[in-house]
Amino acid sequence: MKNALAEGAFAPAYSIAQETEQDFAEREALLDRAMGPKRKRKSSEKLRRGRLPAAGLAFVARDKEGRLIGTVRLWNVSLGVDGSAALLLGPLAVDASSEGCGVGGSLMRHAIAEAARLEHRAILLVGDAPYYERFGFNAAHTAALSMPGPYERHRFLALELIAGALEGASGCLFPTGRREKSRRAVRKLAAA
Repeated sequence: MKNALAEGAFAPAYSIAQETEQDFAEREALLDRAMGPKRKRKSSEKLRRGRLPAAGLAFVARDKEGRLIGTVRLWNVSLGVDGSAALLLGPLAVDASSEGCGVGGSLMRHAIAEAARLEHRAILLVGDAPYYERFGFNAAHTAALSMPGPYERHRFLALELIAGALEGASGCLFPTGRREKSRRAVRKLAAA
């Protein structure tokens, strides 16, 4: 995270860290509050279902008291016909008590920087263009790509981390990456 003190500003009232298994209940509760009961019916969710986030690319923000106030995750996907690898970002959520404090922007900048550091080539998302354009996302690179299920085309955005990474990409996104083990299976292994 950028050091606000170095810029002569105030110290942030939150910190960003790698998500852990212990964050599960708090993260899910935050997502339910922020996105409502229909969040699991979105097209992006179809690409996440049964998968784990991309290695090293799931983050949480916590306030000074340790409460989880923000979350963002990135997921491995392949790009339609040619099968090039990319990331799908989402969901990004911030607790209502912390909206307007820069938490979402900090989570976005951190996630993008880490994805670039890990040498990923591109990030896609479905979201509000006016918000995500400030991070470099736009719809220009998604014209020949699609999502499974219904979505609003003007909200399907992309950011190339490597110039030309989405050149010629076409077709529907497909989930890739590590499969999630059921929580029951994980508990059985831990108890054994």
